[in-house]
Amino acid sequence: MAGMETPLRRVRHYGSAHEGTTHFWRQRLTAMANIPLVTASFILIVSLIGKPHAEVVATLGSPFAAALLLLLMVSITIHMRLGVQVVIEDYIHSEGARIAALVANIFFAVAIAALSGVAILKLALGG
Repeated sequence: MAGMETPLRRVRHYGSAHEGTTHFWRQRLTAMANIPLVTASFILIVSLIGKPHAEVVATLGSPFAAALLLLLMVSITIHMRLGVQVVIEDYIHSEGARIAALVANIFFAVAIAALSGVAILKLALGG
């Protein structure tokens, strides 16, 4: 049914088995990555309960912990953006509002990832 597609849709390769499949697999991949990342981060944070501030900062600033937390933040923010995108596309029917919401969703996810990354790197680099 390629004749039923709009020219823009054909150029972007949207439609059957193109954008939807990529989105589906990205969401599943980040979900699978989040399982060990969240588990390891939870264990790390729980192990720090009641520890002195200096020890918490030193532990979270270690290369292993910083890498773990950075990977977690990247995976979670990508997963969050993909999930919210689906909700926006399903429930916002006005084209202008949908585009505005999708743009806001991207900016929000990038802001969360950037702020989290800066905080983690600040701990890791001793700033």
